[in-house]
Amino acid sequence: MSTSFENLLYALDAASGILTITINRPTKLNALNAATIADIDAAVQQALADAAVRGIIITGSGEKAFVAGADIAELAALTPELGGRAAVAGQEAFARIEASPKPIVAAVNGFALGGGCELAMACHMRIASDNARFGQPEVNLGLPPGYGGTQRLPQLIGKGKAIELLLTADMIKADEALRLGLVNHVVPQAELLAFATQLLTKILTKAPLAVALVLDCVNAHYAKGRNGYEAEAQAFEQAFESEDFKEGTTAFVEKRPAVFTGK
Repeated sequence: MSTSFENLLYALDAASGILTITINRPTKLNALNAATIADIDAAVQQALADAAVRGIIITGSGEKAFVAGADIAELAALTPELGGRAAVAGQEAFARIEASPKPIVAAVNGFALGGGCELAMACHMRIASDNARFGQPEVNLGLPPGYGGTQRLPQLIGKGKAIELLLTADMIKADEALRLGLVNHVVPQAELLAFATQLLTKILTKAPLAVALVLDCVNAHYAKGRNGYEAEAQAFEQAFESEDFKEGTTAFVEKRPAVFTGK
């Protein structure tokens, strides 16, 4: 199992089960080229297959940028066909993040523009440093977003405001992102990773199967061909069969902390 990637740092804390994936292209403000997207996808798939990984933080290196956007020089050289393929590759990689049964938190440590905003939105939660900036500036390049921005931004902040930001290419500060519901929390940059770790640590005390089922049910609401209420009822039934349900209810009656195994 590889923990070495060309454009990422992959660091697993064995005691907590929290994996930190750091996008590491500091001279390019962590911009997403095809190789970096492939690395992100490979790292996430590896993490999902590793029982030692219980939760994931995705962040960027340095103090200026989470991901400042796509690699414009690479995009400019693409043919229309290759551009379409690049969009599909990015969408598929980010969809795997969104569909992860393990909780994934974006620790946004600066600019999250274009593909960076789209990557953050694919994560289950977003914690922003107070210097973070968000935006979808693709129309300035003669493009729409390509990695899911037109779909996830309306889900998070509502259709009207999302269209405004997508069409104006305006960049918003962290406090505005919090007000709109784009991020969950804003903290000083020096506290960002500690806060994200604290949030994940709290979630990881809960029943792993129930956490995975909650994530799937929420995603079902937005998925074509799925009924969110049906998914919830099926998940509820499935959880009744689990050892975690028996442990959780027993611990509640016995007034003690539950010890969940994910079974």
